[in-house]
This record gives sequence, C-alpha cells and structure tokens, in this order.
Amino acid sequence: MIDILREWLGPWYLYIKFVHVTFVMVWVWSTAHAYAYFVVPVFKAWRRHPDDDAVIVLRDWVMERFDHGVIYEHVAYPIILITGPLLYIAGGWSTAADWLVLKLALVVLITLPIEVLDYHLSHFGGNKAKIRATGDSEKYEAAIHQHWYFLLYSSPMIMPAALLIIFLAITKTHF
Repeated sequence: MIDILREWLGPWYLYIKFVHVTFVMVWVWSTAHAYAYFVVPVFKAWRRHPDDDAVIVLRDWVMERFDHGVIYEHVAYPIILITGPLLYIAGGWSTAADWLVLKLALVVLITLPIEVLDYHLSHFGGNKAKIRATGDSEKYEAAIHQHWYFLLYSSPMIMPAALLIIFLAITKTHF
C-alpha cells in the first residue's frame, strides 16, 4: 500500500513540499510579531499596574485580537500535519534517518500538545470574546490569566523547537 501511495504521490513531491514549507512558515511566524510587540508589552504594563483600568482594557483588547489572529496559525497547523506524512511517503523517507526521528519527536512531544491547548484557549472554552459575551467577569479574568501563563511557559519551548524543526527539515543533519 505504501509503495502504491509513494508511486502516486512521487510526482507531486515538490508541490507538497511547497505547501508544507509555506504553512510551516505561516505557523511559526503568524503570531510571533503580535506576541513580541503587543502581548508581552501589554502584559508587562498590566503586571506593573494591575489595577489600572486603562491597562486592563488594553490587555483585554490585545488578548481578544490575539485569539482572533491565531486563526492563521491554527489553519496552518493541520495542513502541516497532513502534508508532513504525505512528504514522508512521497519522499521515501524512513525512521532510519535520525534527523527525521528528532523532528517527529519535536512535533509529537512539543508542538502537538501545545497546539491542542492553544486551540482550546483561543477558539473553544478559553476564547475571551465568547466568555466576555456571557458576562461572566470572573471566568473572563481567569481565562486571561490562564492564557497568559500558557504563553509565558509555552513560548520558551515552542520557538526553539519550531526553529530546530525547520533546521532539521532543511539541512537533514545527521547526529
């Protein structure tokens, strides 16, 4: 079955790779600017002035826009998860390639759990605009805090992992 898929996908390898790499870049960079230049400075201001109503309004506005802005990232990630295995099959890769094993381990052990939680925090139960619409200010404040702690702890893991994944995919470096 794999050989049939490989034969069928083989001529499309470069096109699949183009889609894969494009969406990897969207996934990696779509929120980096917003996080670095909007979320972090606003949260630092909020931590310095936790009772300042103007800072809280800005914090809430930024987080609700951030939830909306990560849609690009969250569309890109499933496309990556689909095109990655297609590349594996079409390219004739195997798990004998240590660079690939490390790359897959980073994807499965770091990016996948973080993205699952990120989807929840931005679109499902943790979506700040939806919570605000319910009028439950305590739940809203808890969601803001939860998302901030998530970003605070996940960012130092996800950014180096994402860059290492890109490095491994491009260089196919053996260890």
